[in-house]
Amino acid sequence: MAPSAVYASEQPPLLLAEGAALEAISDAIDTVNKLKGLSSPIAAYDSESKFDSAKDKASFRQYETACERVRNFYLEQHARQTVEHNLKMRAHFFDPKRKREEMTIWQAMERLNTLIDDSDPDTELSQIQHLLQSAEAIRRDGKPRWMQVTGLVHDLGKLMLFFEGCSTGQWDVVGDTFPVGCKWDERCVFVKAFGQNPDRNHPVYGTKNGIYTPGQGIDQLLMSWGHDEFLYLVLKDQSVLPREALAMIRYHSFYPWHHEGAYKEFMADGDEVLLKAVQAFNPYDLYSKTDGEPDVQKLKPYYMELIDEYFPQKVLRW
Repeated sequence: MAPSAVYASEQPPLLLAEGAALEAISDAIDTVNKLKGLSSPIAAYDSESKFDSAKDKASFRQYETACERVRNFYLEQHARQTVEHNLKMRAHFFDPKRKREEMTIWQAMERLNTLIDDSDPDTELSQIQHLLQSAEAIRRDGKPRWMQVTGLVHDLGKLMLFFEGCSTGQWDVVGDTFPVGCKWDERCVFVKAFGQNPDRNHPVYGTKNGIYTPGQGIDQLLMSWGHDEFLYLVLKDQSVLPREALAMIRYHSFYPWHHEGAYKEFMADGDEVLLKAVQAFNPYDLYSKTDGEPDVQKLKPYYMELIDEYFPQKVLRW
């Protein structure tokens, strides 16, 4: 029996149903928002992407015409992503009493494959296929090996849905991210939905800068809790990925920043490098979702080699 089938058989019906709904919303959000080895020189990680040159990018991330499911998702997410909730989830993540499951990267991919995200409007492929699509698009453009493996793992934070106490629903797993603890920028998607967030009337959290100081650094922002932040916390001390790769993982859903230009007042010296990295990664996360279905078994040996290179301890604590 395939590992993913084993995982699926072990999951409670309610979790499987939630996973299916999660994947559906993630597919719905990104719709709204060539297997060949390369012998060409390695392209700079931030050079212009080539694989998506013929794609109609205007058809992606059109949230205002998104299905009702996506709109309802953001109504809930924006109302419930509070400072209190984020501090609570981080306290749970770092709690020494929390039982952390142990899996290799490939085992994590197979387990994620039993899930289906309410925030992604662009694809209905399985999670493992989307991960391989992103990685293969990066590989075809001749980008560095560390960026290829980043494409492979970037959504594994969605596994938080499996782990007790790490999420409370789809709304704090997927979707666009943003800082909490300050007034929400007008460039956030469905910004009017924040009107139901209790932090709106807080004497500090409801102000422009809130708990932050301009120029203090983008990594000092308390980002809304979700799969980006979860995976960053898992990998930052359990991989040899470079700083740019960790930024791609942590901020790939931070569209108000890397796509709309919001929150730049909080950037410090050196943060332009991180912004550049996330912007370089974004086309491979978003626009690769219309590519053909990858052959998992043919691709596995190549990516196992990359996994061993950048995750030398093999088994990670999640």
